[in-house]
Amino acid sequence: MPHGRLEQRVLGLVTLGLVAFGIVMVFSATSTPAALGNGDPMTFLTKQAIYALGGIVLLALLSRIDYHRLRRLTPMLLVGAFGLCAAVLVVAPPINGARRWFVVGPVSVQPSELAKLALCLWVCARLSRRPVPKTMSELMKPIGLVCGAFCGLIILQPDLGTTIALVLMVGGVLIVSGVPTRLLVLSGTVTLALGGAAIWYQPYRRARFFSFLNAAQDPQGTGYQITQAKIGLASGGWTGLGLGHGVMKNSYLPEAHTDMILAIIGEELGLIGLTLLVAAFVMFAWAGFRVALACRDPFGKRLAAGITTLVCGQAVINIAAVLGVAPLTGIPLPFVSYGGSSLIVLLAAVGILLNIAVNGRVVEARVRDRSRGNSRARPARARSR
Repeated sequence: MPHGRLEQRVLGLVTLGLVAFGIVMVFSATSTPAALGNGDPMTFLTKQAIYALGGIVLLALLSRIDYHRLRRLTPMLLVGAFGLCAAVLVVAPPINGARRWFVVGPVSVQPSELAKLALCLWVCARLSRRPVPKTMSELMKPIGLVCGAFCGLIILQPDLGTTIALVLMVGGVLIVSGVPTRLLVLSGTVTLALGGAAIWYQPYRRARFFSFLNAAQDPQGTGYQITQAKIGLASGGWTGLGLGHGVMKNSYLPEAHTDMILAIIGEELGLIGLTLLVAAFVMFAWAGFRVALACRDPFGKRLAAGITTLVCGQAVINIAAVLGVAPLTGIPLPFVSYGGSSLIVLLAAVGILLNIAVNGRVVEARVRDRSRGNSRARPARARSR
Protein backbone atom coordinates (compact mmCIF):
# COMPACT_ATOMS: atom_id res chain seq x y z
CA MET A 1 0.00 0.00 0.00
CA PRO A 2 1.40 3.48 -0.90
CA HIS A 3 2.99 5.56 1.84
CA GLY A 4 0.44 7.18 4.09
CA ARG A 5 -2.60 5.44 2.63
CA LEU A 6 -3.05 3.05 5.55
CA GLU A 7 -2.80 5.84 8.11
CA GLN A 8 -5.14 7.99 6.02
CA ARG A 9 -7.77 5.25 5.92
CA VAL A 10 -7.49 4.54 9.64
CA LEU A 11 -7.81 8.22 10.51
CA GLY A 12 -10.76 8.71 8.18
CA LEU A 13 -12.67 5.62 9.30
CA VAL A 14 -12.06 6.21 13.02
CA THR A 15 -13.05 9.86 12.78
CA LEU A 16 -16.26 9.20 10.83
CA GLY A 17 -17.09 6.30 13.15
CA LEU A 18 -16.68 8.50 16.23
CA VAL A 19 -18.81 11.26 14.68
CA ALA A 20 -21.61 8.82 13.85
CA PHE A 21 -21.38 7.28 17.30
CA GLY A 22 -21.47 10.74 18.86
CA ILE A 23 -24.67 11.65 17.01
CA VAL A 24 -26.33 8.49 18.32
CA MET A 25 -25.18 9.11 21.90
CA VAL A 26 -26.20 12.79 21.83
CA PHE A 27 -29.69 11.70 20.76
CA SER A 28 -29.76 9.08 23.52
CA ALA A 29 -28.61 11.60 26.14
CA THR A 30 -31.07 14.35 25.16
CA SER A 31 -34.22 12.80 23.69
CA THR A 32 -35.74 11.45 26.90
CA PRO A 33 -35.14 14.59 29.02
CA ALA A 34 -36.57 16.71 26.19
CA ALA A 35 -39.66 14.51 25.90
CA LEU A 36 -40.22 14.57 29.66
CA GLY A 37 -40.00 18.37 29.58
CA ASN A 38 -42.46 18.62 26.67
CA GLY A 39 -39.67 19.62 24.31
CA ASP A 40 -38.64 18.37 20.87
CA PRO A 41 -36.59 15.14 21.28
CA MET A 42 -34.98 15.77 17.87
CA THR A 43 -33.56 19.22 18.62
CA PHE A 44 -30.03 18.25 19.66
CA LEU A 45 -29.87 15.40 17.16
CA THR A 46 -30.72 17.74 14.29
CA LYS A 47 -28.20 20.37 15.37
CA GLN A 48 -25.40 17.85 15.91
CA ALA A 49 -26.09 16.26 12.51
CA ILE A 50 -25.91 19.68 10.82
CA TYR A 51 -22.65 20.50 12.61
CA ALA A 52 -21.26 17.10 11.60
CA LEU A 53 -22.23 17.62 7.97
CA GLY A 54 -20.55 21.02 7.88
CA GLY A 55 -17.43 19.63 9.52
CA ILE A 56 -17.25 16.69 7.12
CA VAL A 57 -17.48 19.06 4.16
CA LEU A 58 -14.51 21.00 5.57
CA LEU A 59 -12.67 17.73 6.20
CA ALA A 60 -13.16 16.68 2.58
CA LEU A 61 -12.03 20.07 1.22
CA LEU A 62 -8.94 20.38 3.42
CA SER A 63 -7.90 16.79 2.73
CA ARG A 64 -7.61 17.77 -0.96
CA ILE A 65 -5.91 21.14 -0.54
CA ASP A 66 -2.14 20.99 -0.18
CA TYR A 67 -1.47 21.79 3.47
CA HIS A 68 1.66 23.80 2.51
CA ARG A 69 -0.67 26.59 1.36
CA LEU A 70 -1.96 27.02 4.91
CA ARG A 71 1.41 28.41 6.00
CA ARG A 72 0.65 31.69 4.23
CA LEU A 73 -2.67 32.03 6.05
CA THR A 74 -1.29 31.49 9.56
CA PRO A 75 -0.71 35.19 10.46
CA MET A 76 -4.24 36.14 9.35
CA LEU A 77 -5.80 33.18 11.17
CA LEU A 78 -3.84 33.96 14.33
CA VAL A 79 -4.80 37.64 14.40
CA GLY A 80 -8.43 36.81 13.57
CA ALA A 81 -8.67 34.18 16.33
CA PHE A 82 -7.07 36.54 18.85
CA GLY A 83 -9.47 39.33 17.92
CA LEU A 84 -12.49 37.04 18.28
CA CYS A 85 -11.29 35.74 21.65
CA ALA A 86 -10.95 39.33 22.85
CA ALA A 87 -14.27 40.46 21.35
CA VAL A 88 -16.24 37.64 22.96
CA LEU A 89 -15.34 39.06 26.38
CA VAL A 90 -16.94 42.38 25.45
CA VAL A 91 -19.93 41.76 23.22
CA ALA A 92 -21.00 38.17 23.91
CA PRO A 93 -23.91 37.58 26.30
CA PRO A 94 -23.11 35.75 29.55
CA ILE A 95 -24.25 32.11 29.51
CA ASN A 96 -24.04 30.23 32.82
CA GLY A 97 -21.72 32.95 34.11
CA ALA A 98 -19.27 32.69 31.17
CA ARG A 99 -18.68 34.73 28.03
CA ARG A 100 -17.45 32.11 25.57
CA TRP A 101 -19.95 32.13 22.72
CA PHE A 102 -21.19 34.49 20.03
CA VAL A 103 -24.90 33.73 19.68
CA VAL A 104 -26.51 34.31 16.28
CA GLY A 105 -30.09 33.06 16.32
CA PRO A 106 -30.04 29.33 17.08
CA VAL A 107 -26.30 29.08 16.36
CA SER A 108 -23.52 29.68 18.89
CA VAL A 109 -19.86 30.05 17.93
CA GLN A 110 -16.99 29.53 20.38
CA PRO A 111 -13.88 31.48 19.22
CA SER A 112 -11.52 29.57 21.54
CA GLU A 113 -12.08 26.45 19.40
CA LEU A 114 -10.80 28.30 16.34
CA ALA A 115 -7.88 29.56 18.44
CA LYS A 116 -6.70 25.96 18.95
CA LEU A 117 -6.20 25.35 15.24
CA ALA A 118 -4.91 28.85 14.47
CA LEU A 119 -2.29 28.68 17.23
CA CYS A 120 -1.28 25.17 16.19
CA LEU A 121 -0.68 26.31 12.60
CA TRP A 122 1.28 29.39 13.68
CA VAL A 123 3.53 27.60 16.18
CA CYS A 124 4.29 24.84 13.65
CA ALA A 125 5.06 27.35 10.89
CA ARG A 126 7.37 29.37 13.11
CA LEU A 127 9.30 26.41 14.51
CA SER A 128 9.75 24.88 11.05
CA ARG A 129 11.54 27.98 9.74
CA ARG A 130 13.74 28.93 12.68
CA PRO A 131 16.31 27.20 14.88
CA VAL A 132 14.95 25.12 17.75
CA PRO A 133 14.74 27.22 20.97
CA LYS A 134 17.53 26.33 23.38
CA THR A 135 16.88 28.79 26.19
CA MET A 136 13.82 30.06 28.04
CA SER A 137 14.31 33.49 26.46
CA GLU A 138 14.27 32.05 22.95
CA LEU A 139 11.17 30.01 23.74
CA MET A 140 9.33 32.94 25.27
CA LYS A 141 9.92 35.33 22.36
CA PRO A 142 7.52 35.14 20.69
CA ILE A 143 5.98 31.66 21.11
CA GLY A 144 5.62 31.82 24.89
CA LEU A 145 4.24 35.36 24.80
CA VAL A 146 1.69 34.61 22.07
CA CYS A 147 0.55 31.39 23.76
CA GLY A 148 0.36 33.19 27.09
CA ALA A 149 -1.77 35.96 25.57
CA PHE A 150 -4.24 33.42 24.16
CA CYS A 151 -4.35 31.50 27.44
CA GLY A 152 -4.95 34.71 29.38
CA LEU A 153 -7.91 35.71 27.19
CA ILE A 154 -9.45 32.24 27.36
CA ILE A 155 -9.06 31.99 31.14
CA LEU A 156 -10.89 35.32 31.45
CA GLN A 157 -13.94 33.88 29.64
CA PRO A 158 -13.49 31.71 31.88
CA ASP A 159 -12.49 28.41 30.20
CA LEU A 160 -9.67 26.57 31.92
CA GLY A 161 -10.32 23.38 29.93
CA THR A 162 -9.55 24.95 26.56
CA THR A 163 -6.47 26.57 28.06
CA ILE A 164 -5.20 23.15 29.13
CA ALA A 165 -5.87 21.80 25.63
CA LEU A 166 -3.85 24.65 24.09
CA VAL A 167 -0.92 24.01 26.41
CA LEU A 168 -0.94 20.28 25.67
CA MET A 169 -1.02 20.89 21.93
CA VAL A 170 1.90 23.32 22.04
CA GLY A 171 3.81 20.91 24.27
CA GLY A 172 3.37 18.12 21.71
CA VAL A 173 4.71 20.36 18.95
CA LEU A 174 7.73 21.38 21.08
CA ILE A 175 8.59 17.74 21.81
CA VAL A 176 8.51 16.79 18.13
CA SER A 177 10.58 19.89 17.30
CA GLY A 178 13.43 18.60 19.47
CA VAL A 179 13.33 21.23 22.22
CA PRO A 180 15.84 20.18 24.94
CA THR A 181 14.39 18.17 27.81
CA ARG A 182 15.63 20.60 30.46
CA LEU A 183 13.81 23.45 28.70
CA LEU A 184 10.63 21.37 28.43
CA VAL A 185 10.81 20.59 32.15
CA LEU A 186 11.44 24.23 33.06
CA SER A 187 8.65 25.58 30.86
CA GLY A 188 6.32 22.82 32.07
CA THR A 189 7.04 23.73 35.68
CA VAL A 190 6.31 27.40 35.05
CA THR A 191 3.08 26.49 33.23
CA LEU A 192 1.94 24.22 36.07
CA ALA A 193 2.66 26.98 38.59
CA LEU A 194 0.61 29.49 36.59
CA GLY A 195 -2.18 26.93 36.18
CA GLY A 196 -2.18 26.26 39.89
CA ALA A 197 -2.44 29.99 40.56
CA ALA A 198 -5.39 30.26 38.16
CA ILE A 199 -7.14 27.42 39.99
CA TRP A 200 -6.46 28.87 43.43
CA TYR A 201 -7.53 32.39 42.45
CA GLN A 202 -11.10 31.37 41.58
CA PRO A 203 -13.08 29.81 44.48
CA TYR A 204 -15.22 27.61 42.19
CA ARG A 205 -12.10 26.17 40.51
CA ARG A 206 -10.53 25.57 43.91
CA ALA A 207 -13.68 23.84 45.14
CA ARG A 208 -13.84 21.67 42.01
CA PHE A 209 -10.20 20.66 42.40
CA PHE A 210 -10.60 19.64 46.04
CA SER A 211 -13.86 17.84 45.27
CA PHE A 212 -11.91 15.67 42.83
CA LEU A 213 -9.58 14.67 45.65
CA ASN A 214 -12.53 13.62 47.82
CA ALA A 215 -15.88 13.77 46.00
CA ALA A 216 -17.59 11.72 48.70
CA GLN A 217 -17.03 14.52 51.21
CA ASP A 218 -19.72 16.65 49.54
CA PRO A 219 -21.74 14.36 47.22
CA GLN A 220 -24.67 16.81 47.03
CA GLY A 221 -22.50 19.89 46.47
CA THR A 222 -19.15 20.27 44.75
CA GLY A 223 -18.77 16.51 44.35
CA TYR A 224 -22.25 15.97 42.88
CA GLN A 225 -21.32 15.73 39.22
CA ILE A 226 -18.44 13.31 39.62
CA THR A 227 -20.44 11.23 42.11
CA GLN A 228 -23.32 10.87 39.65
CA ALA A 229 -20.90 10.03 36.85
CA LYS A 230 -19.39 7.21 38.91
CA ILE A 231 -22.87 5.87 39.71
CA GLY A 232 -23.71 5.83 36.02
CA LEU A 233 -20.48 4.06 35.10
CA ALA A 234 -20.95 1.48 37.84
CA SER A 235 -24.57 0.85 36.81
CA GLY A 236 -23.51 -0.17 33.32
CA GLY A 237 -21.52 -3.22 34.34
CA TRP A 238 -19.97 -5.20 31.48
CA THR A 239 -22.61 -4.78 28.77
CA GLY A 240 -24.64 -1.76 29.94
CA LEU A 241 -28.34 -1.21 30.42
CA GLY A 242 -28.93 -0.89 26.69
CA LEU A 243 -28.82 2.05 24.30
CA GLY A 244 -31.40 4.62 25.39
CA HIS A 245 -32.21 2.84 28.65
CA GLY A 246 -29.95 4.86 30.95
CA VAL A 247 -31.50 6.88 33.75
CA MET A 248 -28.65 9.22 34.77
CA LYS A 249 -29.47 11.62 31.91
CA ASN A 250 -32.92 12.25 33.41
CA SER A 251 -31.99 15.21 35.63
CA TYR A 252 -29.43 13.23 37.64
CA LEU A 253 -26.24 14.03 35.73
CA PRO A 254 -25.56 17.67 34.70
CA GLU A 255 -24.13 18.24 31.20
CA ALA A 256 -24.90 14.64 30.24
CA HIS A 257 -24.70 15.37 26.50
CA THR A 258 -21.51 17.47 26.61
CA ASP A 259 -18.68 17.06 29.11
CA MET A 260 -20.14 13.98 30.83
CA ILE A 261 -21.33 11.97 27.85
CA LEU A 262 -18.79 9.25 28.69
CA ALA A 263 -20.82 8.41 31.80
CA ILE A 264 -23.90 7.89 29.63
CA ILE A 265 -21.88 5.64 27.31
CA GLY A 266 -20.66 3.60 30.28
CA GLU A 267 -24.16 3.30 31.74
CA GLU A 268 -25.84 2.26 28.49
CA LEU A 269 -23.07 0.31 26.73
CA GLY A 270 -21.03 -0.87 29.71
CA LEU A 271 -17.34 -1.60 29.99
CA ILE A 272 -17.32 -3.17 26.53
CA GLY A 273 -18.59 0.04 24.95
CA LEU A 274 -16.07 2.14 26.87
CA THR A 275 -13.22 -0.18 25.83
CA LEU A 276 -14.14 0.08 22.16
CA LEU A 277 -14.32 3.87 22.46
CA VAL A 278 -10.89 4.07 24.05
CA ALA A 279 -9.55 1.69 21.38
CA ALA A 280 -10.80 4.07 18.69
CA PHE A 281 -8.80 6.97 20.16
CA VAL A 282 -5.75 4.70 20.52
CA MET A 283 -6.01 3.87 16.81
CA PHE A 284 -6.31 7.58 16.01
CA ALA A 285 -3.18 8.32 18.05
CA TRP A 286 -1.28 5.44 16.38
CA ALA A 287 -2.14 6.62 12.87
CA GLY A 288 -1.66 10.33 13.63
CA PHE A 289 1.77 9.97 15.20
CA ARG A 290 2.85 7.58 12.42
CA VAL A 291 1.98 10.33 9.96
CA ALA A 292 4.09 12.78 11.98
CA LEU A 293 7.06 10.39 12.21
CA ALA A 294 7.00 9.57 8.49
CA CYS A 295 6.57 13.18 7.33
CA ARG A 296 9.75 14.66 5.76
CA ASP A 297 8.47 18.22 5.77
CA PRO A 298 9.30 20.11 9.01
CA PHE A 299 6.04 22.06 8.92
CA GLY A 300 3.93 18.99 8.21
CA LYS A 301 5.67 16.88 10.86
CA ARG A 302 4.95 19.42 13.57
CA LEU A 303 1.42 20.05 12.36
CA ALA A 304 0.55 16.34 12.34
CA ALA A 305 1.91 15.95 15.86
CA GLY A 306 0.06 19.03 17.07
CA ILE A 307 -3.31 17.96 15.66
CA THR A 308 -2.94 14.41 16.99
CA THR A 309 -1.97 15.72 20.43
CA LEU A 310 -4.91 18.13 20.39
CA VAL A 311 -7.46 15.40 19.65
CA CYS A 312 -6.06 12.63 21.82
CA GLY A 313 -4.99 14.94 24.65
CA GLN A 314 -8.55 16.23 25.00
CA ALA A 315 -9.86 12.66 24.93
CA VAL A 316 -7.49 11.57 27.70
CA ILE A 317 -8.38 14.54 29.93
CA ASN A 318 -12.13 14.06 29.44
CA ILE A 319 -12.00 10.31 30.09
CA ALA A 320 -9.79 10.78 33.15
CA ALA A 321 -12.10 13.44 34.57
CA VAL A 322 -15.27 11.37 34.14
CA LEU A 323 -13.56 8.33 35.68
CA GLY A 324 -12.61 10.49 38.67
CA VAL A 325 -8.84 10.30 38.28
CA ALA A 326 -8.47 13.96 37.25
CA PRO A 327 -10.32 17.20 38.08
CA LEU A 328 -13.27 18.23 35.92
CA THR A 329 -12.15 20.87 33.43
CA GLY A 330 -15.07 21.15 31.02
CA ILE A 331 -13.18 19.62 28.09
CA PRO A 332 -15.61 17.77 25.77
CA LEU A 333 -14.95 14.31 24.36
CA PRO A 334 -13.72 14.91 20.78
CA PHE A 335 -16.20 14.04 18.00
CA VAL A 336 -18.65 12.54 20.53
CA SER A 337 -19.80 15.32 22.88
CA TYR A 338 -22.43 17.78 21.71
CA GLY A 339 -21.01 21.05 20.43
CA GLY A 340 -20.82 22.66 17.02
CA SER A 341 -17.63 24.74 17.22
CA SER A 342 -15.54 21.92 18.65
CA LEU A 343 -16.83 19.34 16.17
CA ILE A 344 -16.37 21.53 13.09
CA VAL A 345 -12.86 22.70 14.02
CA LEU A 346 -11.66 19.20 14.92
CA LEU A 347 -13.03 17.75 11.68
CA ALA A 348 -11.27 20.51 9.74
CA ALA A 349 -8.04 19.66 11.59
CA VAL A 350 -8.43 15.98 10.68
CA GLY A 351 -8.81 17.02 7.04
CA ILE A 352 -5.40 18.71 7.26
CA LEU A 353 -3.97 15.60 8.92
CA LEU A 354 -5.30 13.41 6.09
CA ASN A 355 -3.59 15.66 3.56
CA ILE A 356 -0.28 15.45 5.45
CA ALA A 357 -0.55 11.65 5.37
CA VAL A 358 -0.33 11.75 1.57
CA ASN A 359 1.69 14.90 0.85
CA GLY A 360 4.02 14.79 3.84
CA ARG A 361 7.03 13.97 1.68
CA VAL A 362 6.68 17.16 -0.33
CA VAL A 363 9.01 19.75 1.21
CA GLU A 364 8.90 23.44 0.41
CA ALA A 365 12.42 24.47 -0.57
CA ARG A 366 14.16 27.19 -2.52
CA VAL A 367 15.09 25.67 -5.86
CA ARG A 368 17.02 27.65 -8.47
CA ASP A 369 15.03 28.37 -11.61
CA ARG A 370 17.76 27.86 -14.25
CA SER A 371 15.61 28.98 -17.13
CA ARG A 372 15.35 32.51 -15.68
CA GLY A 373 18.56 32.63 -13.71
CA ASN A 374 16.95 33.38 -10.36
CA SER A 375 15.60 31.54 -7.34
CA ARG A 376 12.03 31.06 -6.34
CA ALA A 377 10.10 28.93 -3.85
CA ARG A 378 9.05 25.64 -5.40
CA PRO A 379 7.91 22.39 -3.81
CA ALA A 380 10.57 19.71 -3.90
CA ARG A 381 9.79 16.07 -3.19
CA ALA A 382 12.03 14.56 -0.55
CA ARG A 383 13.68 11.28 -1.42
CA SER A 384 12.62 8.16 0.42
CA ARG A 385 15.26 6.59 2.56
